[in-house]
Amino acid sequence: MPRYALAIFDFDGTLADSFPWFCSVLNETARRFGFREVQEQERDNLRALGSREIVAHLGVPLWKLPAIAAHMRQLNAQSQGEVRLFDGVEQALANLARHGIRIAVVSSNAEETIRRTLGRAADHVSAFDCGASLWGKSAKFKAVAKRLGIPRERAIAIGDELRDIEAARKAGMACGAVTFGYNAPAALLAQWPDLVFTDFADLQAQLTSG
Repeated sequence: MPRYALAIFDFDGTLADSFPWFCSVLNETARRFGFREVQEQERDNLRALGSREIVAHLGVPLWKLPAIAAHMRQLNAQSQGEVRLFDGVEQALANLARHGIRIAVVSSNAEETIRRTLGRAADHVSAFDCGASLWGKSAKFKAVAKRLGIPRERAIAIGDELRDIEAARKAGMACGAVTFGYNAPAALLAQWPDLVFTDFADLQAQLTSG
């Protein structure tokens, strides 16, 4: 029997390769909302920082974050296929479901956008909880586990950012980190996540091994 009965996935940077798209719209968003633009040579340094550090570094007023998030969701909804799933996502989700592992997606992105990008892979998802604030995932992790009737100790939250690890621990769940998303692998490993995944073949192997 697999150790975890529920795998809660982040979307952007975890299931979907959205970092290139994010970089392509970031400076337009910075000009619109009045925070500092990012030079290309800065990107690797920013990948080592947590979300609070990035917000401070770019001089983003906290009161503008909801409007910025809404704007980014709107741009993503209009992207029409620019953001694609990472290789192996559909097969991995199908395999987890076959092993009796329930799947949920918790994201700040819009559910409609996520479903469109997932395509057939959405059929394997038992629950969506979308529109999370930048630091509001912990409550949503707990709500999804409660809704699906799965004890938190049998759930793992999987993401690509330091805030995903923080939220999972705050929710009393295990945390898994993928090394191919927004935050750099070294920054993630420094937080000692319970599991680390290098690709989706590795992820499904680890989660179904018991």
